[in-house]
Amino acid sequence: MARVRFTPQAKTDLLAINRFIAQDNPSAARRLIANIRQQCERLAEFPEMGRLWEELNPPLRSFPVGNYLIFYRPGSRSGIEVIAVVSGYQDIEALFARRQGN
Repeated sequence: MARVRFTPQAKTDLLAINRFIAQDNPSAARRLIANIRQQCERLAEFPEMGRLWEELNPPLRSFPVGNYLIFYRPGSRSGIEVIAVVSGYQDIEALFARRQGN
C-alpha cells in the first residue's frame, strides 16, 4: 500500500482550513478534511494524476479538492509527500515564494 506523508506545513494548512470552515459549519469542515485525506490516499496510488507545476522550485504536483489544491511530490518510495494544501484562489507562485523566504 502506498504511503502519504504530510509535512509540518501541510498539517498546519489542514488545521487552518478546518478551523476557518468550522466557524460556520463544523460538519462541512470535517467532510472537506476527510475528502482531502481520501484524495491524498488516491494520489499515493497514482501520483502522476496531478498537474505538474514546473514553475515552482522545486517542481511540485497539485490536485484540486473543491476550492483547494493539494501540493505534493511523488516519494522516492511508493507514495507521496504532501507539501501544502491551499486555496486555489491564491497566487500560487507568490505563496510558495513567501513560504520559501524568497
